Parts: sequence; C-alpha cells; structure tokens
Amino acid sequence: MTIKRDITWRVGVIYLAVVVLAVFVFGKVVHLQAFEGAEWRALEEKMTNKERQIEANRGNILASDGRKLACSVPSYRLYMDMMAHGLTNDIFNKNIDSLSICLSKFFKDRSANTYKRNLTAARQEHKRYYRIHRRRVSFTELKKIKEFPIFRLGKNVGGFIPEQLDQRKKPFGILASRTIGKLYEEKEKGGMVGLERAFNEDLKGKNGVSTFTRISGRWVPEEVMPPQNGMDILTSIDIEIQDVAENSLRQQLVKHNAHHGVAILMEVQTGAIKALVNLHRKSEGVYIEDYFNYAIGEATEPGSTFKLASIMAALEDGYINLDDSIDTGRGVHRFYDRNMKDSHHGGYGKITYRQVFEKSSNVGISRMIFENYNSNPRRFIDRLYAMGLNKKHGLEIKGEGEPMIKYPGSKSWSGVSLPWISIGYESKLTPLQILAFYNAVANNGKMMKPYFVEGVYQHGEEVKSYEPVVLNPSICSLGTIEKVHELLVGVVENGTGRNIKNKNYKIAGKTGTAQIAKGSGGYKNGGVQYQASFAGYFPADRPRYSCIVVVNGPSNNVYYGNIVAGSVFKQISDRVYASGFDMLDEHPVEIPAEGILPYSKGGKKEDLLAVFEELNVTIDGKDVQSEWISTSAQEHKVNFSRKTFSNGLVPNVQGMGAKDAVALLENLGMKVIVSGRGRVIGQSVQAGTRLRNGTKVFIKLG
Repeated sequence: MTIKRDITWRVGVIYLAVVVLAVFVFGKVVHLQAFEGAEWRALEEKMTNKERQIEANRGNILASDGRKLACSVPSYRLYMDMMAHGLTNDIFNKNIDSLSICLSKFFKDRSANTYKRNLTAARQEHKRYYRIHRRRVSFTELKKIKEFPIFRLGKNVGGFIPEQLDQRKKPFGILASRTIGKLYEEKEKGGMVGLERAFNEDLKGKNGVSTFTRISGRWVPEEVMPPQNGMDILTSIDIEIQDVAENSLRQQLVKHNAHHGVAILMEVQTGAIKALVNLHRKSEGVYIEDYFNYAIGEATEPGSTFKLASIMAALEDGYINLDDSIDTGRGVHRFYDRNMKDSHHGGYGKITYRQVFEKSSNVGISRMIFENYNSNPRRFIDRLYAMGLNKKHGLEIKGEGEPMIKYPGSKSWSGVSLPWISIGYESKLTPLQILAFYNAVANNGKMMKPYFVEGVYQHGEEVKSYEPVVLNPSICSLGTIEKVHELLVGVVENGTGRNIKNKNYKIAGKTGTAQIAKGSGGYKNGGVQYQASFAGYFPADRPRYSCIVVVNGPSNNVYYGNIVAGSVFKQISDRVYASGFDMLDEHPVEIPAEGILPYSKGGKKEDLLAVFEELNVTIDGKDVQSEWISTSAQEHKVNFSRKTFSNGLVPNVQGMGAKDAVALLENLGMKVIVSGRGRVIGQSVQAGTRLRNGTKVFIKLG
C-alpha cells in the first residue's frame, strides 16, 4: 500500500504539474493573441517581408531645340560587404593583392599596399558596409570597376555594393541657371526655385514600390508598383542667344564693376522668353547666376524707360501732338519745393515733344504731364493702370515682384508725385514687367504674358502644351502706337541711343538712367546708386524680338543707359539678327521672260561651261579669267561675267546655287545653314563684313 500510495502521489503531482503548465500555456497564448499579437505579427512580417521604395527618375528641362538644360545623372558610392556569404578566406586572400593594385591604378591616390592593408583590416573587423573610396564614380567608371578581381564575382560572393545616387546636372554650366532653378538637398522636397519648382509636379514623377519576401533564407524581390518617371519640360530658351546675352552682359558688368545685371530677350508676337540672364557680383570680376532672379523679382524705380508710358498717356488723351513745342528752359524747373533737372547742362530750351522724348528731357516730360493732369491726377494714373502697368503677369516661376504706381489720395501721395512718377520715380516695376510693356508697343498694342515653357513631354509625346496668352488686347489706340513707334526709332536714330545705331537694321528703344535707393534704408539712410537700362525691340520695321538690359550699381563713373546697357542690347540684337534667318530681307530674283535662253544660277566657270556647251548655247565672255562666274541670259546668248570676292571679307553669294554657295562659304571657314530651294536670295551675314573663322551664316533659297 505504501508503494501504491507513493506512486499515486507522484502521478498526481505530475498530473497537477501538467495541468498547471497547460493552464499557463493557454493563458500565455490568450495573452499573446489579445495583447501582443499585433506586435509579433508585425515582427514576423518584417522578418519575412520588407518593402523598398523605387525612386522615379526626374524629368529633364530642355532648351527650345531639345538640348538638355538640366538632367539627372547617376553617380555611385562604392561599398563592400566583408562578411558576404560567398566571400571565403580562400577567395579573399587569393585576390586581395590584384584588387588592391586595380584600385590604386584607378583612383591614383594611395599605394596598392595601403589599399590591401585597409581592406584586410575591414575584413578582420567584420564590416558589412565598408566604404571603398570617398569619391563617387560615374556609370562608365562603375562598369570598369565591376570587372576588378573579387568585385566581378557579384554581391553575394564578392561583396561588392554600388549605391546609386542621382545628381542634378546642368550641362551648360551657369547658362540660364537661375531660371532653370535648383532642388532642395532633401530630395522629397523637390524644386526649390525657378522652373524646377514651378514644374516640380511634372518633373518629379511617382516613386514605385518593391517588396522583398524571404524564401529559404533568401530575399526574393517582387515589384508591387513600378515607378513613373518624371516628364520632360521643353522651354522657350534658345541656348545660343542665352550664351551671347550672358557673355555680353558679363563683359559690361566687369568693365563697370556693377553690382548686378539683367538681360531678357522676348519674342514679340508670342511673349516667349528666348533668353534671361541674372548675374550678381560675387567678388571683383566674378559674377554668378544662382544668387537671385532680379529680372522677375526685383521691382525698382524704372527711371527714363517709364517716359514711354507717360507720353503715350498724353497722346492717347489728346493733350499733345509730337510736333508741338514746350520750353524746357535751362534744364531746371521747380515743382513746389523740389527742382526737376535735365542731365544736359544748360538745358535744351524750346523743343518739340518729339525732341523731348529723343533727348530724354526730364523737364519736358514732367511739365507735359503736370500741366495737363495736375487738376485731375487720377486720370493720368488710371490711364497707366489701363495699360496694365500696375498688374502682375502671373508667371509660372514664383517670386514675381509687386508693381507699384502711387495713386492720388494715398498716404504717400504729394504735390510732386505727379511730375516724378512721369519720369519713372515714386513707382516700381521689374525688368520683365517693363519689357512686357515695350513688347506690347512692338506688337501693335497687344500685351502678351511672358512665358518660359512650350510644352510637357512624356517619352517624346506631348502631354501638355502652353499657348501664348494675351494679357491686354489693346493697351492704347493704334494711332498712338504708330506715333510712339516713331519716337522709339528716333531715340536710336537721333537721340540718346545713337551709339547703338547701325546700317543693317533699325532698333526702336529707350535709354534709362535712374538713381535708386541702396538696400531697405531708403534714400536718406541707405544712400543712392545708379541703374542703367535700355529697353526696345528690333528690327524696328517688322519687330520680331523685344529686349531689355538693366545694369544696377555701375561704379566706375560711367552710368548712363545708352553706354552701359545700350551696348549690351546691341551685341545681343546684332547676334540675333545675324543668326535669325527669318529676319532677312528677301530680294526676289527676276526670272527672264518666256523665249529667253535658259536662265541659270551663278557658280563655278567650269561647271557652267560644261552645261551650256552641252546645250549648244552661245556664250559671251567665255574667256573671262575667274573661277566663279555670274550669268545673265539674253535673247540669243548667255553672258559670263567675273564674280569677285575681296580677301578677308564675306562674299556676296546671292544668285548662286546652294551647292556652290555652301562650298565657297565653307572654304572660307564659315558654318553654313541652308533653307529653301532654288538660288540664293538672302544671306544672314552681310557681304563685305569682316570675315571671321567659324561664323554661322544662314542662306535662303528661293
């Protein structure tokens, strides 16, 4: 019985222990399910599944001809997993010398022994993510490095881990850099300024998602959602014109030690911006593009370029005729407690309003406005407002400056506000707002919205297009437009802009020289600095482009708009005119009447002789000693005459065939672009111009 009781007791204890254990396990299961289940399920998911974001490629920003202004270029950091599954000691030790030699030859900064010592130490320390070198490498370089010993075995055996990092590059350097914009350092924020910010949603695309599932100890990738790459932005920027504008402006800024400068070129009929330059002085003689978009964001007192709006108002309201006279005296006129002065010492005396504008007389303009509007200044300001001078343009690029023209009755309005506003003071406009106004005059009164982007493209297919937008269909009557057009041409032909006059085409424009306050301290506390400007359009007889140049803070005692800004304007317009084939005057070639012998193009003598002799045509002048011949057809014969070219000068190729014209010009070192069919009826570089090797010339056939 004792044994039986002992056995029964032991079995009972075991049974009780099993029951207690079962109750504990059951309780633990309930606890895990009720309180810790979510946490453990998440851990299980993490151990068997992981998710990785696949970054979308950011779209490109393109120039008007499709060349890349900004693009994403991959670069790579190089790492090595010293504890990779397949990287055995035998593989490492056998190949470490060869790998070290390859790295030393490639990077050329350390000896092979140093590389070997560092790699061996990293393996002894069991480093899973050892950085091989601080420098990033390009895709082309990465392809070479992947062929190095050990690395060529791949990630699992060789432990080689290249980490891709996309860098935003601007292939043309600082050209249009501020307009293109830049990105935040934190990629997810996207564009910081410029077009990168304005079109960030189109450019950035959508990131994809890839899930990795752990199967048999290996992570197997499974793409859940592929990335959608960003779209490309086609801008209106002409990179060749941008280059000319930037170089021309920089030369003047350096020459006059100016603080900053702006140059903008706009297409008259559409408002498309073809070039926009913002240069800021970083140090003496060094100017950068990335500082601030002065063209769009800096609203300052425009000075004399504003006189165009003043004389337009007086003409539109019928107060003056251009040939009416006004006495400017000795160049000083008092308005209440302030003197208005002309820059010309001694004044201009009695002159017409046409001369007032051409000579940019402050006294003449201010007296004209004061005497006609002083009894009702609101009429003058309302007229300026009706022209759209007080409104923003709603640009795609953020940061447009606020235009300001005082209104009668405001706190800052005074007795001298009217005459001072008339010459461009007590008001503020950005360079682009002034240009849009001048562009409207060139466009027969139609004010266009300035724009920078022509379209948005996905894989070469247009997704969105941006059409020209009319801001104001008519800023004034056509009669007034015609009169002020005469005035603007007169400024360059007879007035303050005579220094940019040229014989090939006419420019219409206005010089401007203003004193503006330095910083935010105002005239009294901050002092003043000069601002030189020139705004206008060309060719004046059939305007294609408008342009403004503003130079702020010239400090070498030369600050007049015609010299500082006008010379930049002329360099830009000359280059655009020379390369813009559609602006050439056409000279139709008279084709002989029916019955006259075959008319031909000029060309090489030997070629023409072969053709006419084959046709049995009588030739007069067969003995002319010249490689190049001009021809003229008569009733019974063809006349040959010598076609001469002066050494060092661009030849006249009009009347020649395309083949001969191209051969002649290219032999002289010029780059030729041909348009049309037939014989040459126009050339962009005028005959007799000094020949420069590499000059681009357009020839038009018809």
